[in-house]
Amino acid sequence: MIRGLFFFIFLWIISIGNAQSTASKNVSTFTIEAPQLKTTKKIWIYLPEGYSASAKKKYSVIYMHDAQNLFDAKTSYVGEWNVDEKLDSLKAPVIVVGIEHGNDKRIDELTPFKNEKYGGGNADNYLDFIVKTLKPYIDKNYRTKTKAKNTTIMGSSLGGLVSYYAILKYPEVFGNAGVFSPSFWFSNDIYTYAEQAPKNKTRIYFLCGDKESDDMVGEMKRMETLLDRNRCYCLHLTKSKVVKGGEHNEKLWRDNFVNAVLWLGY
Repeated sequence: MIRGLFFFIFLWIISIGNAQSTASKNVSTFTIEAPQLKTTKKIWIYLPEGYSASAKKKYSVIYMHDAQNLFDAKTSYVGEWNVDEKLDSLKAPVIVVGIEHGNDKRIDELTPFKNEKYGGGNADNYLDFIVKTLKPYIDKNYRTKTKAKNTTIMGSSLGGLVSYYAILKYPEVFGNAGVFSPSFWFSNDIYTYAEQAPKNKTRIYFLCGDKESDDMVGEMKRMETLLDRNRCYCLHLTKSKVVKGGEHNEKLWRDNFVNAVLWLGY
């Protein structure tokens, strides 16, 4: 796999010029100050069918990265995840909060440790923004179930890496995680951090394809082994799927999103 996959911004900007929006009526956006990152963030939010019809019902929440690729072909790089259409079809009682990546800051935001070649390492501030600024705003302004067991963090590639790091750092906030094609290769420090983490009870859905890179499957299995040392496999808190022929792209993540959501309990 070419590591340069992460540097797509220029081509992405060109590709969206003439595309038509495919976001459903259940998706809206807003901006919010992100003092931890010294910027503002555009947030996409999906509200389930029937949300406005009830003034009392509360919903679980999934926090997802790279929001440009989740709901809308117009803003996606090489295709969207169709999150809104898939959740509509499931009638899943869940709110999705998508956080736009920071364009040239994406690598910084989504990596907890530095890489000698690519830099990065600002995920602590990114996660502080989610936990201390964004989540309180969402919980105040929407009808959410706020406990960890009702809060999921999910992403792919660097988003998979930061989602896994998030459950190690904030197990009291995130009780579930979708970890797709995680970029554990970015820094070996993530393995050290996982080894030293307290016992973890988060439900985790791991996913990758066997055609992503020479070492993607091995890296993911290595992390699963560390988890098995941290907690008993008998608890059945981990689901791992390797897709035959799966490549590092939106198709892999889109095609497996529903299975992950269902396994995580939605």
